[in-house]
Amino acid sequence: MKHRRMVVTVDRTSLKKIILAGFFLIIFMFFITGLLTSIKIEYRPASSSIHEITGNINGRMFLHLLNFENHYFSQGLEESKPDFSVSSVLFQLTTSINPDDPRSLLGRELPGFTLFDGDIIVAGEGTNYTNMPIESAPPTEVLLEEREASIDKLEDVEGEEKPKQSPNLTTNGKKVVFIYHTHTTESYYPLLNGAKSPFHSKANVTLVGEKFGQELEERGIGAVVDKTNFQTVLNEKKWKYYKSYDASRPVVQEALASNRDLQYIFDIHRDSQKRDKTTITINGKSYAKIAFVIGGNNPNADKNKKIAQNLHKLFEKKYPGLSRGVFSKKGEGVNGVYNQDLSENSLLIEFGGVDNNMEELSRTVEAVANIFSEYYWQAEKVSGSVQNE
Repeated sequence: MKHRRMVVTVDRTSLKKIILAGFFLIIFMFFITGLLTSIKIEYRPASSSIHEITGNINGRMFLHLLNFENHYFSQGLEESKPDFSVSSVLFQLTTSINPDDPRSLLGRELPGFTLFDGDIIVAGEGTNYTNMPIESAPPTEVLLEEREASIDKLEDVEGEEKPKQSPNLTTNGKKVVFIYHTHTTESYYPLLNGAKSPFHSKANVTLVGEKFGQELEERGIGAVVDKTNFQTVLNEKKWKYYKSYDASRPVVQEALASNRDLQYIFDIHRDSQKRDKTTITINGKSYAKIAFVIGGNNPNADKNKKIAQNLHKLFEKKYPGLSRGVFSKKGEGVNGVYNQDLSENSLLIEFGGVDNNMEELSRTVEAVANIFSEYYWQAEKVSGSVQNE
C-alpha cells in the first residue's frame, strides 16, 4: 500500500498581502497612539471608570510593574519598603481600599470625613491629614445680614505709612497679576465684634488681597485687585454657596480677555482651622500660615502644582514653617477645579485661619510678596523680559 504525502502549497501573493497588512496595521497603531498622546489633555478620550479604579492603586505598585521590564525603575523604590505583592494590588482593585491610607475605609462610614479627603502634595512643618485646609460655608442668616466690624482693627490695617522707594525692577506699567476672592465674605474673628461666625461683607479677605496687591506694586510687579462681592452675586442668582466658583469665573475670564499681560492669577481665601494650626512664630514675630490648594480635576493641575511647589521651597528657605504645604483637592464634596483651568499660572492661597489678626496677616502678606517677587523676577530674567528702572 502506497503512502500518500500531503503537500501544502503556499500562495506567495497571499503571504505577501498578509505581511503587508500586518506591517501597515503596526504603522497605523503607532500613528493613532502618537495622535492621541499629542492632542491637548482636555480633548483626549478617557475612561472615567478606569481612571477611578487605577486612582486607588498606590503609585509604588506601578513602579514595581515597570521594574519587571526596566530595572532602572527600582531606583525610585525605597529599600525599606516590602516587596511587591500581587494580592495587595488585587485587594485594592476589588475593594478600593488602600491599606496605607485609612481614609479610604473610614471616609465612607463617618459623616463629614470627606472634608479630609484630599492629597498632600508637599507637607509643610507639622502638616498631616488631620489639619488640612477646610472649607466651611457661612450660616444663611450671616449671609443676609450686615454686621458690625471692629473699627479699631480695620484702622490698624492701614498701619504706619512706609517710605516708598522706587523698585529696582518693574513690569513697566503692565498689570501681570490678578487677585480676586471667590469666598469674599470669609473673615477673621479678631476683625469682628463678638461674632459667632467669621464672615463679613466688608471686613474680610479682600483686605488681605488689597494689601497683597499694594505690596506687589511696591516691588515693581503690576497687580489688579478685584473686590467683587461674590456673595452678592450668589444672592442675586439664588445660588447655593457651593456655586461660588461659578459666580467668580466670569470675572476671571473677563480679566484675562481684557488684559493680555496677565500672567498670574491668585484666589485669596481664609482657612477654617483654628489658631494653633494656622499660626507660627518666626524671629519672635507671629505670622499667619499660608496653604496652596490645587484643583485636582483641572487640566492645568500639574503646572499649577509645579509653581506652588517652587514657591513652597522658597518659603522653607526664608520663612521656614510659614507654608503649610501644597494640597490637591478633587472628587465629591469639593469644587476640584477652582477656576484654575483658565490659567496655567493660577493658585488658590489660604491666608491664615479664623483666629488670626490683621497684624499677623500683614506680616504674612509682606512675606508672600517678598517670595513671589523673587520667584517672578527670577523667571523674568530667564525669559529675558526684565525691565530696569
